[in-house]
Parts: sequence; C-alpha cells; structure tokens
Amino acid sequence: MSHFDISKLETELKELEVETLREDFWKDIKHSNKILSKIKIIKNKVTEYRKIENEIQNLKELTELTNLEPDEEIAKDIIKSTKLLEKELEKLEIATLLSGKYDSNNAIVTIHPGAGGTESQDWAEMLYRMYTRWADKNKYTVTELDYLEGEEAGIKSVTFEIVGEYAYGYMKGEMGVHRLVRISPFDSGGRRHTSFASVEVLPEITDDIEIEINPDDLRIDTYRASGAGGQHINKTSSAVRITHMPTNIVVACQSERSQIQNRETAMKMLKSKLFDLKEKEHKEKIEDLKGEQREIAWGSQIRSYVFCPYTMVKDHRTNYEVGNVDAVMDGKIDDFMESFLKYSQ
Repeated sequence: MSHFDISKLETELKELEVETLREDFWKDIKHSNKILSKIKIIKNKVTEYRKIENEIQNLKELTELTNLEPDEEIAKDIIKSTKLLEKELEKLEIATLLSGKYDSNNAIVTIHPGAGGTESQDWAEMLYRMYTRWADKNKYTVTELDYLEGEEAGIKSVTFEIVGEYAYGYMKGEMGVHRLVRISPFDSGGRRHTSFASVEVLPEITDDIEIEINPDDLRIDTYRASGAGGQHINKTSSAVRITHMPTNIVVACQSERSQIQNRETAMKMLKSKLFDLKEKEHKEKIEDLKGEQREIAWGSQIRSYVFCPYTMVKDHRTNYEVGNVDAVMDGKIDDFMESFLKYSQ
C-alpha cells in the first residue's frame, strides 16, 4: 500500500466535510451531489484502510502470544485470518488504482464487429453477453442504448451503458481489438476461423463538465427502432441518430419509447465522444477537432480468446492468461481488469 497516502486522503475528507457545512452548500445541487459522492468514496477508502491496519496489529499481537505459548487452534486461526487479510489488501490496492479523473463515472461501451460478416457479428454478440454477465455479477446496471442486429446471427453494432460506481475505471482497460479463434459453427467444413471485434469505452460525461456544441453542426435523423426478436421494435419513429458533421462522429439511441428521451441520451453519448476526442487531441475547442483521426483501424489485438486447438484467454499487454475460456465468456474477467490496472500503474 505504498502508494496509498492515508494522511492526504484524511485531510481531503476533512476539507470536503467542512465545505458541506457552508450556508450556501445546497445552492448548486449538482456541485453538492458531486461533493457528497466524493466524500462517500474517500470515506470508504479511509475506513477500509484503518480496518485493515487494526487487523494487522491484532494479528501481530496474536502471533507474538502464540510464539510464547504455542496453541495449535490459535495458529490455525492466524493462518485463516492472514489469508482473508491478503484478499482485503488486494481489494484496497485495486481501489487505490482507480484514481483516474473519470474512473468513478458510468461507462458507455460500443462493440463493432470486424471484417468477416456473420463470424465477426456473432463474436461481437458473445462479447456483449460477456460484459453484461460481468456487470450483473458486480451489481452494475446495464442499459442498452442502440442495437443493430446481424443479418444471419450476432450484431452489427451495440452501444450500452454500464451504470455504477467505478464502472469506467474497471471497463477502460477493455478498449481495443478482441480476437477470437474457434471452429466456426457457421462453417459446414468445420474449419478454424479467426474473428475480430472492437470495443470502445468512454466515461459518461457528467453535467459539471462543459462541452459547447454548435447546434448548426448537428444533423438529427429519426427512424423506427428495430432489434432482435422484436423486443426493440417500435411503431413510431422514436429512435434518434445524431451526426456531428465537423468530425463525422455518429451516435444513435433507441432504448426509450420517447423521441425526446432518445435525443437526450444520444446527446449525452455525443458529448462523451467529443470530450474523449478533445482530450486525446489536446484541443481547446470542439471546432478544432479532426474527424478523420477517428476512423476505425483494426490494429494489434489487446486480447485473444482461443477455443481451438486448445483453450486459453490471454491479454497481450499484461501477459495475464487463463485456460478456462468458458468462465471468461460467462463474465469472469475481473482478474484481467485488475491486472491491467496494475500494469497501467
């Protein structure tokens, strides 16, 4: 826990708590909620740190006592408690790594299949299922924003939001190209195929971050929602597609029945994309952004999922790998996320 500055955190916590006592604290509700959210996050880290600190001290004292008067049962309890403490320390270490500017925000995720038609579209849907399973396991809420089904199977694209504390912090390491190797269920010859899909992850931009967008730069189209199994179909043209013409960024939303709600959500998605591009290009104004730099390029993959001739999932950045590919596809990806956070640090 060398990079965990507890005194600095406790000082910041006191300063924030003093701010809540000001008479005009509730004048700006958005700012107030942001402060209260920050207090909750810091307080949880401080409480957990102090709890672990006390447990370590208790174990030290108990170990010294057992050295003086050996007791087999107490020794077993010490070993058991030490293992539990190791897990708690691991969790706290991960919490300290989630300190990026937008790590605590919700995540907006878009999955696009690569070239290869049905194969890649099926792979994109498998990844979508993997992330929804991971979100469910971690008590996050998933809201589907836009869904375009494949012609034979899978999806042509999907955009969804993962809502919950640190959703972006965990998901940001998933951004990149994911590679699948398997015997194709769509190939009558039973040949091995390699498929690619790209995952884009952006933080949801909160209201306190100002993004100025010129309404004249937007083209807004409405259309009827459509999707798998009729579950997304709407008889009215409630789905909304917004194109930011200077950068050629396109966002779409069809999750709500109301065109107004879909438009609001699409604008939120557009702001996140423009803000991300603005940060990457180090530009002060949205007008200075260059859309051609946003073209999708199928570069080197960040992770490979191999079903045949052996089973393995390997992250090519961290070299972390596991053999149980089925568990990974069922949402067991926390170890990949945590190894990436450590690697990034």
